[in-house]
Amino acid sequence: MESHKKYMSPSFLCCIVVLCIHLQSSLAGDCPADGRTWVPFGQRCYHFVHGEEDTIKSYTIERAKSLCQHFELVTIQSAEENDFIINYSPHVWKGKINVWLGMFFDTDSEHMKWLGKETVSYTNWEYSPIPSDLAAVDTCVALHSDSGRWENISCQDEVENGVICETTQITPGEGKQKASPLLSALVILAVVAIMGISAVIWFLHQKHNLGSTIFTAFEYHPPFRAPAADESCLVMAEETDSMP
Repeated sequence: MESHKKYMSPSFLCCIVVLCIHLQSSLAGDCPADGRTWVPFGQRCYHFVHGEEDTIKSYTIERAKSLCQHFELVTIQSAEENDFIINYSPHVWKGKINVWLGMFFDTDSEHMKWLGKETVSYTNWEYSPIPSDLAAVDTCVALHSDSGRWENISCQDEVENGVICETTQITPGEGKQKASPLLSALVILAVVAIMGISAVIWFLHQKHNLGSTIFTAFEYHPPFRAPAADESCLVMAEETDSMP
């Protein structure tokens, strides 16, 4: 019985691992799979655009938007997110980099807003109060990677080195309804196949080690047969000889 437990445990562990991986993948959010490197943080994903090693490139705000390819320029909603940008930037760029933020001045509300029209609730300005020497329609914002501070700059005249794209992680059930049942079915089939193969291997293993012991419960016993006439006479003669 001990060898049976040792032999079967890897199969059960394998099944548990497969199920855990499937459960984790179904619960966790996903970053875009578009061939670019996306870094998850919180419920968001970030792509740090960079060129060749030791080459500093400059981008206009419009070029920065186009590099994100249907995603947004980075928006920062908290101090933790701001710190994440600062701490990860040295892994991408060498030295000080000014990063475009996806912010603009909304002339309708006369307030700064993110490009997705969300209200700016968290700020980390370099100067206070914010300088007003720029025209409202020409007011953009850059983040200094060394200090994490923000600065108003010209949308038309300034070029910056850093571009970070951002998107929300794909949550379970969002855009994956059709794929989820198929994936679940494949996982179930894989687990059933693993258990079936394990059972066959265990059976062959036991047969090899124990020989005919497995089949002791299935020994062949011929049905009861009445003795023939000659055999009956022989039995009666033996009984007569044995009597005193």
